[in-house]
Amino acid sequence: DLLPIDGYQNMPLVSLEEAVKPVFELLKDDQLGHKIQLAKRQCSNPENNLTQDESASIRLYTMEATATTNSLYYRLNDALRAVDRQKLKPWFCYLKLFLTALFKLPSVKGSVWRGVKLNLSNLYKKKRTWTWWGISSCTDSKDVLESPQFLGNHGTRTLCLIQCVNGKDIRAHSFFPNENEILLLPATQFAVKRIEDQGDDLHFVELEEIVTSHPLLMSPTKGVPSSKEPSIEAKFVAELLTTNKASENFLINMTVISNEDAELLGSSLK
Repeated sequence: DLLPIDGYQNMPLVSLEEAVKPVFELLKDDQLGHKIQLAKRQCSNPENNLTQDESASIRLYTMEATATTNSLYYRLNDALRAVDRQKLKPWFCYLKLFLTALFKLPSVKGSVWRGVKLNLSNLYKKKRTWTWWGISSCTDSKDVLESPQFLGNHGTRTLCLIQCVNGKDIRAHSFFPNENEILLLPATQFAVKRIEDQGDDLHFVELEEIVTSHPLLMSPTKGVPSSKEPSIEAKFVAELLTTNKASENFLINMTVISNEDAELLGSSLK
């Protein structure tokens, strides 16, 4: 078991260039600077209310380096899976930008697929909770997964069918939109539902995502509840202000609300 992914949420949101700077030397990718600029050019008008830098952080994540082990996604997932949480600290600025982007995307609920060219079925036991600490690349298309480019139809394989509730469809922000890629957030937890040997070296595992009251991944939005609802105090102030604008200064001075509530309050008064 690893410690929760915590601390990155306290970092400021910065440009993609600034977010990647602390890990630039770790990646050993001569084309990284070019990839950052390309990602930003291709994300000039992003969907899902993402900023250009947020969308570009997803696009950069999906880009390959000449050597796979130098790819940003490969090195980041190594750090996420490391027992030593100090190894994750250089990634905090990028994680803040990247996870802020992913949390803005609507959640995908339903069946997604993931596969590897190994027999991993023996690792999974029923009645146990499993945690995938890395960011897991899945697809909603079994045909895409079984194409020769990915899992194929021959050799030793493990095919995972995952019933997810918080998947993130990144097609609109990916460098490879035709891959129907769904990302599962780091530290996603699962229950094992079914394990089968389907012959021809194909092993099948069905997993169901579990949402717990103690998540292992802290929200990228520091101090803001996941519901994005203002507190009772903020709602009370907003109601009074909309009926009596003259009391605005008095109420703001007399009522203590958080910075997040102040932002939500401002939105309600527009």
